[in-house]
Amino acid sequence: MAVCAAIVGKDNSPKFFCCVNPDEELAFQFKVLSSLDIIEEKLNPTNKSASDNRELYLGQLYSLETCKIYGYVTNTKIKFIIVVDSTNMALRDNEIRSMFRRMHSEYADMVSNPFYIPGEAITSKMFDANIKSIITGTV
Repeated sequence: MAVCAAIVGKDNSPKFFCCVNPDEELAFQFKVLSSLDIIEEKLNPTNKSASDNRELYLGQLYSLETCKIYGYVTNTKIKFIIVVDSTNMALRDNEIRSMFRRMHSEYADMVSNPFYIPGEAITSKMFDANIKSIITGTV
């Protein structure tokens, strides 16, 4: 389904990065971090075309020849980004929303862990496995 997922903190520091193909991880990190500017532009309150602030799903941020990048922002300004292969035409918008909701739920469970230090990068192997299963559609 998707090829990459990332979680970025409210200060735009990467908290988690997961890529299906580890050989392409650096290229996807660049694409994910470059999408942060578009997210900030969509969240800018002075932007007249900004959508309702209660809407967490930002939709497709931008499209490249090889991939499409989607965004989601929590009320606490934690950003979730999913990269989908552009050849995957079967993936609909509501499936992307569902993936974001499940990622948000996993993230909420992770930060509720008493051993997790808030603001630190997420290094849990269980969390990584759960996110990979969400983005690959093997849930």
